[in-house]
Amino acid sequence: MFVDEVRIYVKAGDGGNGCLAFRREKFVPRGGPSGGDGGRGGDIVMTATEHRNTLLHFRFNPEHKAQRGRHGEGSNRTGHDGRSVELEVPVGTLVYDNDTGELVHDFTTPGERVVIARGGRGGRGNARFVSSTHQAPTETEPGRPGEERRLRLELKLLADVGLVGFPNAGKSTLISRLSAARPKIADYPFTTLEPQLGVVQLENFDSFVIADIPGLIEGAHLGHGLGVQFLRHIERTRLIVHLVDVSDSSGRDPVADFDVIMNELAAFDESLAARPMILVATKMDVAQDPERVEALRVLAEERGVPFFAISAVTGEGLEALRYAMAEMAAKTIQPSSVPEDTGGLKPEIWN
Repeated sequence: MFVDEVRIYVKAGDGGNGCLAFRREKFVPRGGPSGGDGGRGGDIVMTATEHRNTLLHFRFNPEHKAQRGRHGEGSNRTGHDGRSVELEVPVGTLVYDNDTGELVHDFTTPGERVVIARGGRGGRGNARFVSSTHQAPTETEPGRPGEERRLRLELKLLADVGLVGFPNAGKSTLISRLSAARPKIADYPFTTLEPQLGVVQLENFDSFVIADIPGLIEGAHLGHGLGVQFLRHIERTRLIVHLVDVSDSSGRDPVADFDVIMNELAAFDESLAARPMILVATKMDVAQDPERVEALRVLAEERGVPFFAISAVTGEGLEALRYAMAEMAAKTIQPSSVPEDTGGLKPEIWN
């Protein structure tokens, strides 16, 4: 089950209270105050990992609380610190404050660690308040409360190349031929119900990541079909590969199909429609009308985008397309999908 958006509640541990105590030991005259400090509360830490590709583990466990610090004790014994809680999130996860909508952090690097909620400081015991004029203090401090936040986690898959097109345009078949990904492939609309990732290997040991986005239809930005809920996963892609079915069995005009998908991309985010693109005519093995392919080729020339005609079943044109995708993706800087302003929030980060 693929889950790309969840809301969770996190609560860092409270600090332990300071202790009020005085020494009462034989042969120790005027022992004085001996109350220890409280321990610090545990933090809530998030870590980006490549071993997860969904937020499903938060769906059924939305509350996370760190351990509170132990109270101070007599004989100047400091309470131990509370245990921190570490939460793993997939690389590409954006963390928002659910109450303000401000971006807390964008996890783009594996192993990145961020303190999302900081534990409370422990309170001081009465031994801390001794002075030359105040020899027997009875003052102590309570522990500070740990931070608590309601967060919204949003996953945007990190891929170099994104495949878009109508349902049954051949996206799943193409990613299965270019990579080790094995998505479900069937001859009916909306076979792909969630994004699929695959790694494409080249002979020179280079590689790039390709994402198969569930098919769009006209009116997707209004919620028709699967809507545009998965288009967030190509907001970071360097290159869009637009697949158009040119077989006679589709019953649609390839040029009109291209325009529909482009309009849906622009309705979701205008920058997507302006992203570097490759136009691909698919299912050439069953294309009987050359005029349909030629009309698409002319459209590509008018728009100044590369054009390839392929058949994922027979392998026609796949090698040329694979190297063209690698070359264009390498030349394009990966776009940022989040604003630079983080609302003044500066969480502690370790790389």
